[in-house]
Amino acid sequence: MTTRHTLSVLVEDKPGVLARVAALFSRRGFNIESLAVGPTEHPTTSRMTIVVTVEDLPLEQVTKQLNKLVNVLKIVELEPASSVQRELLLVKVKADLTTRSHVLETVALFRAKVVDVATDAVTIEATGTVDKLAALIKVLEPFGIRELVQSGMVAVARGSRSMTGTENRLRSAS
Repeated sequence: MTTRHTLSVLVEDKPGVLARVAALFSRRGFNIESLAVGPTEHPTTSRMTIVVTVEDLPLEQVTKQLNKLVNVLKIVELEPASSVQRELLLVKVKADLTTRSHVLETVALFRAKVVDVATDAVTIEATGTVDKLAALIKVLEPFGIRELVQSGMVAVARGSRSMTGTENRLRSAS
């Protein structure tokens, strides 16, 4: 049985942390489906959002080992129903005079936006769930996709609690 998990991992912002985290997944035979890393509201910490698909292997084993890494401050598994999860898509689509209006209608339907226009193409920016972006790509494919890049998932828990609040900074102080 295959299960998909989204992990939010708070780490110290230090060289080599990303490599150590990725190596741990690799050693255990887990394929990282999506990985996004960026700063948090605290200049000394970064957040990794890791999406991993697991087949018949307990994810708990990896999270326990992640917790043992010196630079890992906190790990939370984010369930889709209790978190906001988004990706960014940039897609360059063929759009000449005959198809441009149809492309622009599609952009509007998906609440995306045009960020660059050329005589024979438009570049579209869209954010949303994996399913929404996949649907947009499917609708744009008949026009001709020239180039496509999609970010990794970023996610945050719903509600007022914060993963990076003062109560979670104790381990980094030691």
